[in-house]
Amino acid sequence: MTALTIVHLYPRELNIYGDTGNVLVLRKRLEWRGFGVTVIGVHAGDPIPTDTDILLGGGGQDAAQGDIGHDFVGRSATLGVMADDGVVMLTICGSYQLLGHEFLTKDGHHIAGSGVLDVITRGSDTRLIGNHYIDTDWGRLVGFENHSGLTELGSQVRPLGRTVSGRGNNGNDLTEGAVRDNVFGTYLHGPVLAKSPQFADELLRRALARRGLSTELEPLDDRLALAAATVAIGRPR
Repeated sequence: MTALTIVHLYPRELNIYGDTGNVLVLRKRLEWRGFGVTVIGVHAGDPIPTDTDILLGGGGQDAAQGDIGHDFVGRSATLGVMADDGVVMLTICGSYQLLGHEFLTKDGHHIAGSGVLDVITRGSDTRLIGNHYIDTDWGRLVGFENHSGLTELGSQVRPLGRTVSGRGNNGNDLTEGAVRDNVFGTYLHGPVLAKSPQFADELLRRALARRGLSTELEPLDDRLALAAATVAIGRPR
């Protein structure tokens, strides 16, 4: 039986607005298809397993991000090698920001990032908050955003998708999230994969392809997930 290893980065500190649900969604979608799954929580100071297939990181309060920020940046070389090797990564909000080059606070302080994604985030007095969806190459992604960091994309990444609501990365350029190879960053909480099953399967296919395995996935009954997505985008909060 094929088994994949999912790493959950900082499950205690970066688990706001249901982001741990992304781990559950991927695990269950694999198990329902007969795959084996190992889920490993990596905390500050823990090594990241060398056999990682998918790495997931969530968002957290600013204080939580500060607590693990130095540890995260200390993993820059490891995360960069993993990204170059095609490991699938999905990072949400705070962990998305920490994958970038830096966070410039609204008071002018520079907080270093890991540099895996070519993005820069600047703090602001503007809070982007609410349910919304984005259009992507893998269909509609539905989630909930709540952030005051405004992210700008560099030339080495492309947007994960486009938002019609004018929020997303910075509220100005209609972009949401960032993609580099198999590395994805987004501000969509919720958890995003629970209401975006087609994107969840895209992540699984990429992980299987990296292993040289078949990417044919047995269809699942996603009617409930899609119905939840429809309800969510009809609610402003």
